[in-house]
Amino acid sequence: MTRRLILLPVVAAVLAVVGLQITAVADPRLPDPTPGPTSGSAVATPAPTIAPPTARPTPTAAAPQATGPTADRRIGLRLQERLDALRRDLGIPGVQVTITYADGTSWTGTSGYADIASSSPVGPRTPFPIASISKTFTAAVILQLVGEGVLGLDDSAVTHLPSLDLDARITVRQLLDHTSGLNDYLMRQVVDRALRADLAAVWTEERALSQVGKPYFNPGRGWHYSSTNYVILGLLAEAVTGEPLADLLRTRIFDPLGLRTASYQGVEPPTGPIARAYRFTVSAPRGAATEWDDGSDVVPFTAVVTATAGAGSIAAASSDVARFAHAMWGGDLVPAWVLDAAVADAVRVGAMRGALPYGLGVQAYAVDGRPALGHSGRFSGTRSVVRYLPDEGIAIAVLTNQSRVDPVVILSRLLAIASPPHRAGSGLSVD
Repeated sequence: MTRRLILLPVVAAVLAVVGLQITAVADPRLPDPTPGPTSGSAVATPAPTIAPPTARPTPTAAAPQATGPTADRRIGLRLQERLDALRRDLGIPGVQVTITYADGTSWTGTSGYADIASSSPVGPRTPFPIASISKTFTAAVILQLVGEGVLGLDDSAVTHLPSLDLDARITVRQLLDHTSGLNDYLMRQVVDRALRADLAAVWTEERALSQVGKPYFNPGRGWHYSSTNYVILGLLAEAVTGEPLADLLRTRIFDPLGLRTASYQGVEPPTGPIARAYRFTVSAPRGAATEWDDGSDVVPFTAVVTATAGAGSIAAASSDVARFAHAMWGGDLVPAWVLDAAVADAVRVGAMRGALPYGLGVQAYAVDGRPALGHSGRFSGTRSVVRYLPDEGIAIAVLTNQSRVDPVVILSRLLAIASPPHRAGSGLSVD
């Protein structure tokens, strides 16, 4: 409760300034790493440096332990019925959803297939590629290092990465909130063609960064969403700690929070068969599905996952994504002063021309009029979203194995059942 009380005024200030909310569709200006032409460009966020560094405590999750409907069975049945209907009506192969409450109750629902060819259903622990939701995990590592005094938000990134050809004016903050001006290499057609030409190729960060084009603008002079920023942040974390990013995520995030389905694809083996990714030849719900497959257990395929590195390489089940959201925005995964700076940064960024309210690794919107923090993710063939509602202590994660339908539709419809606005914070209970 204390953490939510600290964070709420910050979130309220963000929403008051930027006035954005999520309803049935997400903002098209937030593309995620997807091979092939994608929609629009993107944006980012900055904030003032505040408070002294503190030692890193062992993080704990404010998330519940349960993985099923632990309170009122009627609510769980209604949620499952709605999820099944939405999956069918939207033509989604498979979907997995977890809703967790501050009181320790939770609900996880699944519908459809993780693998159409084998008729394998989505299970409660089936990992999905979460694409750009991975950015928030990378941001968590960076913000922990800021809290420990190892990094400063206004440090010049090139001082820690002298081998990179970076503008010395680009700061850690600008990488986190996409105000660096760095071009998004994943949006370039030459990269798209290279990824498609060899699905099984293993890309290094160096190869990915060699494809970065001309900057969008000078550092700090605008906002443009760019996965380039988070590839560099992964390298930055490695440079200042001497540890690979996969190990940092494992020792600082996955293991302390008990995220048993999470893995860093391309480096770690999956914790179980990952839901396959499906493209569609037409946009209609009954369009034929085509699976991405390079013969490996990396989903959607090795080239695009390894090319995204710290910007998009994590796979996990919805229960672990929701648990992470609780720990990140409702727990003590990062120090309170750092988290408040991360969210407050969305005010400054949201006020920029053409920008979205994107703080230090976090999107700040309202969901159907309710304050929320989170991130979305998309590869070709997989699309996901997670949101944390700080005034209710609720996290909801929706993972799908398709990319033509925005899962925010599912998030909004299920949240209305699980926690109607007039019963906010009541958990899985009814009168």
